[in-house]
Amino acid sequence: MTDPAMRLMPEEIVLGSGSSFRFGMRLLPAGRRQAIIAIYAFCRAVDDIVDGPLPHASKIAGVDAWQRELELAARGAARTPVGQDLTRAIVRFDLPLEEFALVIDGMRMDLSGMVAPDRATFDAYIRRVAGAVGILSMHVFGAWRGETSRRFALSLARALQMTNILRDVEEDAALGRLYLPADLLDDTGVPHDPVRVPGAPGLPEVRARLATEARAAFTEARREIPNHSRLRLSPALLMMGPYDRLLRRIEADPSRAPAHRGGIGKACDGIRCMVRPGRA
Repeated sequence: MTDPAMRLMPEEIVLGSGSSFRFGMRLLPAGRRQAIIAIYAFCRAVDDIVDGPLPHASKIAGVDAWQRELELAARGAARTPVGQDLTRAIVRFDLPLEEFALVIDGMRMDLSGMVAPDRATFDAYIRRVAGAVGILSMHVFGAWRGETSRRFALSLARALQMTNILRDVEEDAALGRLYLPADLLDDTGVPHDPVRVPGAPGLPEVRARLATEARAAFTEARREIPNHSRLRLSPALLMMGPYDRLLRRIEADPSRAPAHRGGIGKACDGIRCMVRPGRA
């Protein structure tokens, strides 16, 4: 198959996503902004294939096509606008190619079926679909400082992804997916069948316990903030703020998914986090 997104400019894919990540992109100088848009567009395009209505075989073919384009981009022979911008980003910011490969691996995990994963699978999934993007982003932001940046990126990515999982339990269940770890489900008597999870008596406890883990990950990320330039880290902090607020709402009422918060509210949360990143 040929994914229609392969014909689009990276900016078109990002504008169509509605993601709050766009706020952080605006803070970057033109070259860095173009690079992070290319990374996000690549991830968004592959994710849209996985989550879309196509037959399973077509989804596999679509992910395969993007993997081939990524390999071409690494060699400077990309055929798509996204791939060509990725080539420029890889060269200019010395981006680690293995992180792009991990993103593809994470999408293939979704295609193989994510239902009540064990802890090893849960951790591997988060490292791939979130951690890899965090590490690539830190390089593009100009914030990379070695191991402290790795700890920040992976901790923040873990916190964001777990918060996403907590928010989207019911939505994911409708797609036949259940990202909540099997050990928490078993401890609380929640079934492993996605259809039966919404409304299960033990679900609020599962949400509360995973929220505690997400809060710990946010705390770990905050410990690394002083080791970085606040200016370089500002796009990450602008994204951190709305997710911190979202997690607090889940912690306050784990019995249901929180209501949608508007773009202005998210922007305010992000700005607060930029000004006072140590506030939990």
